[in-house]
Amino acid sequence: MQYWLMKSEPDVFSIDHLAKLPGKTGSWEGVRNYQARNHLQAMKKGDLALFYHSSADIIGVAGIVTIAGEAEPDTFALDKKSIYHDPKATREKNPWVFVRVKYQKKFKEVVTLATLRQTAGLEDMLVLKKGMRLSIQPVTEKEFKIIEKMGSK
Repeated sequence: MQYWLMKSEPDVFSIDHLAKLPGKTGSWEGVRNYQARNHLQAMKKGDLALFYHSSADIIGVAGIVTIAGEAEPDTFALDKKSIYHDPKATREKNPWVFVRVKYQKKFKEVVTLATLRQTAGLEDMLVLKKGMRLSIQPVTEKEFKIIEKMGSK
């Protein structure tokens, strides 16, 4: 079992959007950073992820999702009408992938970035590092459990 943090702007895709989808399952597509893509490729079905709302009024962890399937080709990279289009991608050579995620739970309150910064045991989280903008990040089991406990209160 691996643990992750997945960032999304809630006006684009939020934990509430996911909860309303059929089967409460959606695709996490549009990642166009190679390091973040590598993290998507490392995900296994059953891994858990913290759903992090970025670029929002309240920035922080909004809930938990389960990785519902391993990485698949992100065909939005091939769609010229998509905001995720990559003109260098072809059907034969498409470097981009997505994973399916399944809603597990929404926290009663967002565990804010400020709270994460003040919580013992989270000092080494990548999301707290200056200049860290990766949309997909690994987290330790310890970090995951601390945040899950805070969000479940």
